[in-house]
Amino acid sequence: MNATFFAINRILRGDLFLQQFSTSQETLMSELNGKSVAVVGNARSLTNQMHGAAIDACDIIIRMHAAPLPSAESHGTKTTWLGLGMPVAQSIITDRAPKRLLWMAKKRKRVRHRLASANGFYLHPKSDWDDMAKTLGAPPTTGAMLINLAAQSNASAIHLFGFDFFASLSLSGRRTANQVPHDFAAEKQFVTTLMQNDPRVVLHGQTN
Repeated sequence: MNATFFAINRILRGDLFLQQFSTSQETLMSELNGKSVAVVGNARSLTNQMHGAAIDACDIIIRMHAAPLPSAESHGTKTTWLGLGMPVAQSIITDRAPKRLLWMAKKRKRVRHRLASANGFYLHPKSDWDDMAKTLGAPPTTGAMLINLAAQSNASAIHLFGFDFFASLSLSGRRTANQVPHDFAAEKQFVTTLMQNDPRVVLHGQTN
């Protein structure tokens, strides 16, 4: 299948077409069952912390977008899954070598053939995105979607690194909070409530 044929069918048939490339959510959840999970955000503040060894010690390490790795001491080196809300360069995927690519965004028009045809591709349901948007009152970040996905699993532990809810901005871009459509106060409250109700969830290096 060439990229042009893929793009046309993605537009004409939507999720009905894309689902044939996706592993099931049941399979994804089974892989998390009983595992320790690290969800690694792209907050700049993580570069000043020394969580690399703790990140790499987890069974499944989920990063997102460009997944910057400025140092092994702060960020670790391993990537099991890469969560996406936008296309990233193939060189990044090659370097990180994730076992799965997870498309978490509701919009499908940016799903490229090279992403969907990669081994382990997963297409997150639009309905789950809608539920998170309703909870937050704003479009969710990819990080919030990944945290929620992990929390819905039977993982044994869920460690969150590199999340300060945009207090230090992002390593993967230069935009400020006013330039993105997310509600970071709502996402912080979501994570705070999650930790209060679920002892598996631990936020490391939180900025108050």
